[in-house]
Amino acid sequence: MGEAGSVHEAVAAVGPRLRRLRVDAGRTLADVSAATGISVSTLSRLESGGRKVTLELLLPLAEHFEIGLDELVRPPRPDRRPARRSTYRGVTFLPLSAAPGGLRAYKQVLDPGAGEESDEQKVHEGYEWIYVMAGRLRLRLAEDDVVVAAGEAAEFDTRLPHRVSNPGTTPTECLVLFGPQGERMHVRARPRSARLRSR
Repeated sequence: MGEAGSVHEAVAAVGPRLRRLRVDAGRTLADVSAATGISVSTLSRLESGGRKVTLELLLPLAEHFEIGLDELVRPPRPDRRPARRSTYRGVTFLPLSAAPGGLRAYKQVLDPGAGEESDEQKVHEGYEWIYVMAGRLRLRLAEDDVVVAAGEAAEFDTRLPHRVSNPGTTPTECLVLFGPQGERMHVRARPRSARLRSR
């Protein structure tokens, strides 16, 4: 493949990479828009490949996600180290996996009260498995509202409206596995309720 083809592929991959960064950070298009000044419609078209990639758009996005421009334009190598931690609205994300695509793992730490300031729920493609290592995690899934204690796990389809928060007075630490295409995290029997399974 020639150099022009490689450049085209790299540019075409920017949209999906931006979407992965945003989803991994637990941010909505509106969140990123408010932080960067780029409209929600432009961000949506960037992620879907319907908007031309420009340096004017990439600079504020790279700054927002705290990564270099090369990480947006150049595909990550399977052997590269996981991205550094990021903190947003009282929630710290520490990536534990580096390979592009497929299942991703990260540690998530929620400050006391993080996420409790709003009832807004988000929706995106994927399937998520959360194991609470310390503290308590409140999971609002459509009209369900449950608290997952330390030593318990919950898994759900992220196409359902959902929001996680820390209802306690101490930090909540979680291990999170996320599949962007909706993969199940592990082999298991089908639960009675397809909407929520906690244990």
